[in-house]
Amino acid sequence: MGNLLFDGLFAPHQGRDTAFLRTEDGHVLTHAAFLAQAAQYANALAALGVCPGDRVAVHVEKSTEGLALYAACVQSGAVFLPLNPAYTPAELDYFVGDSGAALFVCDPAQADDLTVVAAAHGSLLQTLAADGSGSLAELASGQAKSFETVDRDQDDLAALLYTSGTTGRSKGAMLTHRNLLSNAQALVACWRFTADDVLLHALPIFHVHGLFVATNVMLLAGGSMIFLPKFDLETILAQLPAATTMMGVPTFYTRLLADPRFTKARVSHMRLFISGSAPLLAETHVRFHARTGHSILERYGMTETNMTTSNPYEGERRAGTVGFALPGMEVKICDPATGASLPQGEIGILEVRGPNVFKGYWQMPEKTAEELRADGFFITGDLSMIDADGYVHIVGRGKDLIISGGYNIYPKEIEMLLDAQDGVFESAVIGAPHLDFGESVVAVLVPQPGVLLDMAAIEAALKANLAPFKRPRRIEVLDDLPRNTMGKVQKNQLRERFRKAFL
Repeated sequence: MGNLLFDGLFAPHQGRDTAFLRTEDGHVLTHAAFLAQAAQYANALAALGVCPGDRVAVHVEKSTEGLALYAACVQSGAVFLPLNPAYTPAELDYFVGDSGAALFVCDPAQADDLTVVAAAHGSLLQTLAADGSGSLAELASGQAKSFETVDRDQDDLAALLYTSGTTGRSKGAMLTHRNLLSNAQALVACWRFTADDVLLHALPIFHVHGLFVATNVMLLAGGSMIFLPKFDLETILAQLPAATTMMGVPTFYTRLLADPRFTKARVSHMRLFISGSAPLLAETHVRFHARTGHSILERYGMTETNMTTSNPYEGERRAGTVGFALPGMEVKICDPATGASLPQGEIGILEVRGPNVFKGYWQMPEKTAEELRADGFFITGDLSMIDADGYVHIVGRGKDLIISGGYNIYPKEIEMLLDAQDGVFESAVIGAPHLDFGESVVAVLVPQPGVLLDMAAIEAALKANLAPFKRPRRIEVLDDLPRNTMGKVQKNQLRERFRKAFL
């Protein structure tokens, strides 16, 4: 039967001595060396008793070893569960428990704090640091550099990625071997990636963009990556001459444009700049083209679907749009109340279908049925429109999703925490435009009658329980929240009131 994803992405490179990963310090890891390292980690997983289908929760900083662990999970049939390194123990407790992770891998510096989390859910705890140290790395170093690949079918799970839930409970999106391989194949074809490409990779690898879009595309194409721990302006400017392509969030491009050293001459050799994970302002698109002569290619996707649409490689990359459906995928605009398809030019909810669409939500059959139709169309919740030329426009986001610096933030999770604080009667969390991050978080609090809120205590609670990117950058106190005749909070009025909070 084979292993669909490993055979498609990794196996073709066994024995290749060409560069795959280049680190900031100049270290080069060939395709063959990377796969040998992945095999050692696969053997380590087997030695720890991890079986096909077991979830491996990974809460580590970005590193080549962390990427090898992803490959090892694919090869051994385990389900890879990447987690944001910024998550707190309180947040991690839910993910490890809900997933039933057999193995929980964390940074050695956090082992003491997370031992309790692992023990509470019967997970084995191992450590892995960005410098390649840790108990898992030590175990892997003594293993064989070959591993008998475990058979996996196209519908078997390859990864489990949690996406914030509107009720405050995060949902685990189940991504199959077919989901990930088919999407990489569509993107390589549309974006014309080849073995000659060198991708400047400064994205994190705990979500779809950096892991499945960037990494899987380069694996399939057979190219190489300049693998940086994070976006650092000086490092990016220094490494650009060695790259041919770059993927980033809008923040990357606004920060480059703010530096006069970022010139047309510096990027004259580049083939392609791609942006995603957050809306790219039309102003940024125009400024980037004027400065460099390049038009940023913007695309659209979700955790549940990987990439679904893209502006064209050839033809107009239209600012403010996310282009057309990728090959093999379908998009339509539907009435949010009835689900009926709407005519071109009308605004409704975007629904998508294709081999990229996830299998459903982990242990949430009712939620899966609500958002994944029987005919295979996934209800994205994004308000969208398809114009006369066929370009898809994302005009708003349902469910009040906030996207800040490429990270998805659902207000309900923050609101539940705020509502539990002493003296808070109710709260509302919204996103406001931010020139650097696209959006940032504003929290509006209504105190209980006669109560003076302890803002220091509230901010301390936010810091203890939420990752930094989720924490409100501005907190306002009002006497009451705007409501309609049915008593529903009118967040659109709050967004209008605070739309210049960060401008």
